[in-house]
Amino acid sequence: MAVEAAKTGHGVSWWAELPDVSDRFDAATVTEGLSDLIAPRIPAPLLRREAQIAADVVVRHLNKPNSIELAERSAKAVERLVATVDRIAERHTADDDSGTTAAHALCHALQGRWADAAAEVEAEVGTQPLLRVFVAALRLEQFDEALTVRLLRAGQNPGTAVQAGRVVGKHGWWPNWLLKIVNDRAMAGTLDEDTINALDNCAYAELSPAQSKIASRLLNGDEALIDTSAQRLEALGDPGAAEKLRAGDLTAVALAARALPL
Repeated sequence: MAVEAAKTGHGVSWWAELPDVSDRFDAATVTEGLSDLIAPRIPAPLLRREAQIAADVVVRHLNKPNSIELAERSAKAVERLVATVDRIAERHTADDDSGTTAAHALCHALQGRWADAAAEVEAEVGTQPLLRVFVAALRLEQFDEALTVRLLRAGQNPGTAVQAGRVVGKHGWWPNWLLKIVNDRAMAGTLDEDTINALDNCAYAELSPAQSKIASRLLNGDEALIDTSAQRLEALGDPGAAEKLRAGDLTAVALAARALPL
């Protein structure tokens, strides 16, 4: 059952990146989520029922991978469903697939080819519901799923989107102006470890509102302000921090902002 990427949306390779960003990616969660999205799209009642039964058995096996009985039942259920779908597909033309497109996609999901399944039904099911399923399956702690889905919807690559979700999940106590920088940097694809460390320093620095505005402008690369702040640091006897600030070392931002009187 060959898979073609949806005419609109993402290809198989893009969806395949999502499981790779977490070593805790849960097969049962993504399989159950995809099944819940795809099975209702199968119009033939008998085929839909067979698909739902197969999905139920597969998910039960994935939740109890050591069960030999469930492993055998799962394999047989998927084999039977694939044979049924192929048999129906042979009797229908491309213009009338009798719901086999959705059924094919579900077979992919039940066989662990989640990216193939997502690419095949994205145009019909919608990107956001699929993203929610994949992101939920990441099973990450201290993680902002909503932000990650939003970034992915906006076109950000999976690695960067998940990184932003983890930063916000871990540092949800940061003030809003810092979280906004995280979001902006993530959208631009420039959220790196140096930026995260600099933001963390700013958070712990307990900056006043005025100092926070200065820090935000420094983080955004305001050259005139960087030069002025560096001069202030030099006047305060810290030429090393001034040099770091001029060189683009973001870790000096908090110190430069604190140099501004309250």
